[in-house]
Amino acid sequence: MMTLDQAEKGQRIEIVKIPDEKIRVQAIRLGIFEGSKLLCSEKLPGGPVILQNRMQEIAIGRNLARSIEVKPAERGEKI
Repeated sequence: MMTLDQAEKGQRIEIVKIPDEKIRVQAIRLGIFEGSKLLCSEKLPGGPVILQNRMQEIAIGRNLARSIEVKPAERGEKI
């Protein structure tokens, strides 16, 4: 298992666990939830991780990204 801050640019990932309940509720509003498949479209040096969910991009701060557990999405799975 890895955390979101360890994802590589261009990698397809699946959200495994968002431990903080308040953040989980806010993330659901943006289409990010446990089991969702996203694309890591950018990682800014020392800054946020940019996720792409369909046509929407969302910046996740690096500290928050360290608490979100992810795994590589299976090849061929659509995001």
